[in-house]
Amino acid sequence: MRKFVRFCLRTIFHIFKVRCSIDFDESRTPKKGVYVSNHVSYLDPIILFAFLPGDPVFALNGHLYRSRLIRFLMRTADIMPFNPIEPGDIKELIAKVDSGRLCVIFAEGRITETGGLMKIYEAPGLVADKSKAPLIPVWIDGPQYGYFSKTAGKLPHRPLPKVRVVVGKPRPFKLKDELRRQRDHISNEVYIILRDMGFEINYNPDISLFAMLMKAAKVHAKKGLFRRPKFVEDVQRKPNSYRDIIIKSFVLGKYFKRRTAPEEHVGMLLPNSIAAICTFFGLTAYSRIPVMLNFSVGAKNMLSMCKTAEVKMVITSLTFIKMAKMEEFVETLEQAGVKVVFLEKLAKSIGLWEKINAFLRYKIKRVPHKRGGSRKAVILFTSGSEGAPKAVVLSHANIISNIKQISALETVNKRDIVFNALPMFHSFGLVVGTLFPLFEGAKLFLYPSPLHYRVIAELVYELGATIMFSTDTFFRGYGRIAHPFDFHNVRFMYGGAEAIKPDTRNMWMERLGVKLMEGYGTTECSPLVCANNSIFNRFGSIGKIMPAMEYKIEPVPGIEKGGELVVRGPNVMLGYIMPDNPGVLVPLKDGWYHTGDVVDIDEIGFVYIKDRIKRFAKIGGEMVSLNAVCEMVCNAYAGDGEYQYGVVATPHESKGEQIVLATNNPNVTQEKLHNYIKQNGMSELYLPRVVLYMEKLPVFGTGKMDNVTLKRLVMEELDNDRSQAA
Repeated sequence: MRKFVRFCLRTIFHIFKVRCSIDFDESRTPKKGVYVSNHVSYLDPIILFAFLPGDPVFALNGHLYRSRLIRFLMRTADIMPFNPIEPGDIKELIAKVDSGRLCVIFAEGRITETGGLMKIYEAPGLVADKSKAPLIPVWIDGPQYGYFSKTAGKLPHRPLPKVRVVVGKPRPFKLKDELRRQRDHISNEVYIILRDMGFEINYNPDISLFAMLMKAAKVHAKKGLFRRPKFVEDVQRKPNSYRDIIIKSFVLGKYFKRRTAPEEHVGMLLPNSIAAICTFFGLTAYSRIPVMLNFSVGAKNMLSMCKTAEVKMVITSLTFIKMAKMEEFVETLEQAGVKVVFLEKLAKSIGLWEKINAFLRYKIKRVPHKRGGSRKAVILFTSGSEGAPKAVVLSHANIISNIKQISALETVNKRDIVFNALPMFHSFGLVVGTLFPLFEGAKLFLYPSPLHYRVIAELVYELGATIMFSTDTFFRGYGRIAHPFDFHNVRFMYGGAEAIKPDTRNMWMERLGVKLMEGYGTTECSPLVCANNSIFNRFGSIGKIMPAMEYKIEPVPGIEKGGELVVRGPNVMLGYIMPDNPGVLVPLKDGWYHTGDVVDIDEIGFVYIKDRIKRFAKIGGEMVSLNAVCEMVCNAYAGDGEYQYGVVATPHESKGEQIVLATNNPNVTQEKLHNYIKQNGMSELYLPRVVLYMEKLPVFGTGKMDNVTLKRLVMEELDNDRSQAA
């Protein structure tokens, strides 16, 4: 009877677009084991009853067990009421598995209200460990878009969503005896297994960025037969729908297709705007490679970027050039033989037929290049905080994998409004701040500059923004100037590009009531490598390594605990284009990227940055952290207000190197620093040998200290002092 009921259910589900794939031979299904699954709808236990191999016991939480419909459809199944925090229920389930049975447990204990993973209970891991049975991960995708879910108003619902069930290979599960917090470890291990499986199922390495945009539009663009929700807005305050973005992208893409060659590198000199998004997708749709030019570095450096990436054409806006007073930049580019195209002039040359053609392409869902994979997608430039900027080449797979890695950590939905003021020439601003919300169906507001603290605070309040991405420098500025109610709608905020200082985090939590979480990434990794999230978050840590990423810790001389973080994964770049070898892609050796950061990783996977390898001074054979010196100075003068402090190492005749402190705080003296060091029992090596006063220290557009420029200025100042003394 049970087999007949399962056959009938399986047939019905097949008719209604439910597909199940099993990653192992069903004949080798273990006699005892724990199926652990995510939980997206009321249909989940019925679907699993129809498709899972074996004859498992279904441990149903109260809301499922109380449903008469579920009990009726599963009346031939072996079901039991289960409370994941009740010791008696856990012991009963362990006994069943010990006797040689399979069981099914929903790790979240309740149906998700976000579409992604929520709180994970330790019960599945505990049952597997105590019964010495393997865990068999199961991922259900699709019912969250149906009417039997709890995501109404957050995700677009449709009558018959495609449903996919994937059953992973059995894996042994054994607790580490030496861990102090066993419960934390169990839920963490189960969470990591499900998180990684969710990424693997949702990540398509072959799809292109433009095809991904079309796919997002298919899922999120409609509400009813005629209504098209507006998803993207900029300072012009003219919201655009997915249809608007795609049609404009087709128009621009066709225009530049006729004037450029396939795979040609085309420069983009545009602020955060809808025009920038449409230009980006227009180029990538027709296999042209956008080169995101950093307009905060000056004409000389920007020309160097164009030469490195062999850019023959730059797209910009006449309004932007005039407002930013960058006429000199344009002249420099034109004198060097680079063609500059203004979008305002381009718009006048586009006729009615081009617009009709673009609309028809949208209606038939025309994607010029569906395959992405390892094809070049965009060229960005490193910040150059530790050396000369290099061109970083990212593929379609790099960017899409990182977006899916982020969505495995934090789920966004159509109720969310992402406020992004980070420039798109920065990988954090482009991938995390712009493409991530676009592809995941959240609303997006683009602001051209992160420096307008008061305006941004007012806009966040007006829009009711729920998500923000920025850096410590800018978060500190917003937090100081904002009214306590300006950020009352914010669900979560992420800081990256530089370390989040404890003072910044405390200010946001205490004054504004917002939890500021920290992530870590590099342009070379598209950019995110590690991040905290709402489920697992530790202050002071940069979070856990992203799904599908391998890592190793390489020892660094002079560092006892930890080492250099070296990573490899689908989000790691194709390679560099070096300034001294323009246009030539230099791939990474075996795909491993050396981050240059010294890290330590704790027992459950949280990563802590100790320092930069290149941010050390070697004084008399001793390695001294320049970041630690800077932190010491900041703490010593914490009561003086907001000042800048920069620390660099310069050559020294007898000691090898010396530490030089540059600051705009006139109160800083060696004597005060020496007293602070003695009072706090710190090493005398932390005392800067030279203190230089500067009115303004050089920083990048992200607020990150420009250590290369700072060191050059310090060296010039020291040379001047020596020549005057002579």
